[in-house]
Amino acid sequence: MSMSVDGYITGPDDRPGQELGRNGGRLFNWLDDRMSEGINGQVYAEAASTGAVISGRRMFELAKRWHGDHHDGVPIHVLTHTIDPADEPPGSAKFYTDVNACAAEAREAAGHRAVLVHGAGAAQALLAAGQLDELELHLVPVLLGDGRRLFEPIGLGHVELELVRRLEGRDATHLRYRIVHREGKQP
Repeated sequence: MSMSVDGYITGPDDRPGQELGRNGGRLFNWLDDRMSEGINGQVYAEAASTGAVISGRRMFELAKRWHGDHHDGVPIHVLTHTIDPADEPPGSAKFYTDVNACAAEAREAAGHRAVLVHGAGAAQALLAAGQLDELELHLVPVLLGDGRRLFEPIGLGHVELELVRRLEGRDATHLRYRIVHREGKQP
């Protein structure tokens, strides 16, 4: 997740046609280097090598459902509160209302590769269910002042993180944390 120093993953007023909110595009300037051999290219290549995607429904819709293909035809698992049987998701996408079933099927589909998570809602739900192993933040040196936060108060309480990697790229510091699961909560 690309995030401002003050904790926002979009600018204010994120909506269709303005998916990143006002000034939210600044969070993704580092992707201009995604095809480089530098740090930003390395981090992007890692994300593109994942074997499945879990997305929140809101993110899925704002991304125009990725037209059914996020990257390389990997399965897209969409967490949602309700499923309309008449709503057929495109490509390899599938809707889930059960976070544990979604995580289990995504892990199975990914095989030995990692699962990429998109959207604050999906990340929060996975974290609350003890189904998130790592968190990678692309910390961008900007204060957006408003927008959508990655971690809103959702009753998680205290969560310990262990820094496992820090890389300095142009326009972003890439931080990878391991979630320190409480006893009995390891996925």
